[in-house]
Amino acid sequence: MKGIVWHGPEEMSVEEVPEPEVEPGTVVVRPTAAGICGSEIEGYLGRMGNRTPPLVMGHEFAGTVTEVGEGSDEDLLGRLVAVNPLSSDGTCRLCLAGLTNLCPNRRLVGIHSSGGFAEYTLAPAANVYPLPDGVEARTGALAEPLANGVHAARLGLADGSVEHAVVIGAGTIGLMCLQAAVLDGIPEVHAVEPVQTRREQALALGASAAHESGEVAHDALEDSTEGLGADLVIDAVGAEITRRMAPGLLRPGGRVVYIGLHDDDTTIGFHDVVRGQLDLQGSYAYTAEDYEQALEWLVEGKAGIGGLPPVLPLEEGPEAFAELVRGPSAQIKVFLAESGA
Repeated sequence: MKGIVWHGPEEMSVEEVPEPEVEPGTVVVRPTAAGICGSEIEGYLGRMGNRTPPLVMGHEFAGTVTEVGEGSDEDLLGRLVAVNPLSSDGTCRLCLAGLTNLCPNRRLVGIHSSGGFAEYTLAPAANVYPLPDGVEARTGALAEPLANGVHAARLGLADGSVEHAVVIGAGTIGLMCLQAAVLDGIPEVHAVEPVQTRREQALALGASAAHESGEVAHDALEDSTEGLGADLVIDAVGAEITRRMAPGLLRPGGRVVYIGLHDDDTTIGFHDVVRGQLDLQGSYAYTAEDYEQALEWLVEGKAGIGGLPPVLPLEEGPEAFAELVRGPSAQIKVFLAESGA
């Protein structure tokens, strides 16, 4: 079967790869929409130590179940399903504390095993969710990035009410964080995004305001928060400049949730962090409950990315990755699959 194989920094090609063999408790899925994630772009560039080449990436996907393993629900056969690619052992101390996303034995389809950028892939049967009639694969594939947004927004809400929030970045994850914040009831959610078309998308998806820079956002918050700043800032980019920007938009006692992974090393001045009693919180992935909430909102039409772009054939995958490396575009999400659409 065909798969897109990553061989190292900026080395990717479409090749023949082994077909997955169904195992007990698993299903084989034929992906019909697999989204390219920003973390995969960083992986493509060789900046992600959790990905080892050669690797078939692809963890945001939905498709049709073609085989079911022993102990799996046979009614899944032939069903269009969304796939939660993240599994945990369920028995360790972190899992028992509800931190399944931080399980030391966690596994992610597309990182620890071949992912959705292939004709077929293997997934845990417990992690597939049949989609209702009329809901297509591209919508189901958005559940994984939206689950990240649900998790980040709820970490931001963990210690009390939030009246003013800012999301830095209006790419896929930024838009997902923004929508999760709005759907969780935060009254005023601003976006910071230098690309005009993405600012427009943020406004269309529920942002109260969208600013081209941190300076403009800071001035707007001065007016609406009596000079205090936002209760919550979510950095969905993860560049050094955005990580440094985020605390400057906060009120004293506020919280930054860092979810973006663009850079690793970052220098942040800590005098203001200490004097302002700021909370700097990391956010990694999501729990099953976050994923289920995300899928529910998508199925109900409460969240999304606006118009869904066509699914490109796998053969266009390597060039799609190379194009995404060149910088942000108006297109929020790129989907791939063997058949295209």
